[in-house]
Amino acid sequence: MPNSWKTNFVTAAAVSAALSGAAWAQALPGKDITVQPVQSTVAEETFQTLIVNKAMEALGYNVKPTKEVDYNVGYTSIAEGDATYLTVGWFPLHADKYTMAGGDEKFYRKGNYISGAAQGYLIDKKTAEQYGITNIGQLKDPKLAKLFDADGDGKADLTGCNPGWGCELVIEEQLSAFKLRDTVAHNQGNYAAIIADTISRYKKGDPILYYTWTPYWVSGVLVPGDDVVWLEVPFSALPGERKSVDTTLPNGKNYGFEMNSMRIIANKAFAEANPAAAKLFEVMTLNINDVSAQNMMMSKGKNSSADIEAHANAWIKANQKQFDAWIAEAKKAAL
Repeated sequence: MPNSWKTNFVTAAAVSAALSGAAWAQALPGKDITVQPVQSTVAEETFQTLIVNKAMEALGYNVKPTKEVDYNVGYTSIAEGDATYLTVGWFPLHADKYTMAGGDEKFYRKGNYISGAAQGYLIDKKTAEQYGITNIGQLKDPKLAKLFDADGDGKADLTGCNPGWGCELVIEEQLSAFKLRDTVAHNQGNYAAIIADTISRYKKGDPILYYTWTPYWVSGVLVPGDDVVWLEVPFSALPGERKSVDTTLPNGKNYGFEMNSMRIIANKAFAEANPAAAKLFEVMTLNINDVSAQNMMMSKGKNSSADIEAHANAWIKANQKQFDAWIAEAKKAAL
């Protein structure tokens, strides 16, 4: 994974100054147009949002400070024109949210901003090997489930997914489909706090069971294959319009979730009136490893607004040629 950008912190002004003259030579298509980005309350989605915001500023748009909202509110706000874009729309995880808020009639969605995002259930490697646990369906056995009981109620404690994120609907569907309701408790709330407690229990040598996703810092602390292992599921079971989807991967493994991409979702009317922004949203791509690396920096204390701003500026500085190419392509679309 390239690391050069991590330590290359510069100010927003320096980044702007570093933009090539060619990228700024044309008239700015976003001049006098104000946009409102939104993102979820997950702080680890700020970095990727800022990179898009800075690209929009490079096109001349007046970008308001990003509003943090629940995903459902974000989709509804964009559909109604109260917000302009969301840079981290998870697909196919958010398929139902997208459809319910208006679908293709209300939204512009082209390109994949970040690809290769995985998610699923994991347990500590020591317990997996000692008891031969490879599939979450095995936790129907009360004796095995009790291994992961952290609060003394006899059920396995699953560090789960916050309400409103979308992953909680998958987990709830699967707990019923796999008949795990009597033996597994889905712990929800503040994910960051619950996973911190889970990591603390792991460090004490206790068995752990948790849900997580990539890119996210957790898999840099609890490393799959070394510290923990992914669990397969008995069969595919997804909610809503994805009910018939087979989640089996090409290698034959089935971890219960589809591979996701993060896609930029914009108000359709705005995109149609702003071809430069529409093209930018289509062509921007961000390496998932860069997101994971930045998330890890946040987990180690570099998580203030100023820190994340510096991370985004440094990434742009280290990838200036690519950034300028996006701006140039977006400007061409406005001609």
